[in-house]
Amino acid sequence: MFEWAINRAKERKAHLLQLTTDKKRPDAIKFYENLGFKKSHEGMKMHFN
Repeated sequence: MFEWAINRAKERKAHLLQLTTDKKRPDAIKFYENLGFKKSHEGMKMHFN
């Protein structure tokens, strides 16, 4: 599915393909890096009870 999305974005001349994941998921991060994604920034959240 990811390879399809990446190829589709390239076909449509997209300039950016972005995803988010929890940095506590090292296996997911490695998976995404193996697809060609690069770490780019830290996210910010505010939780309310």
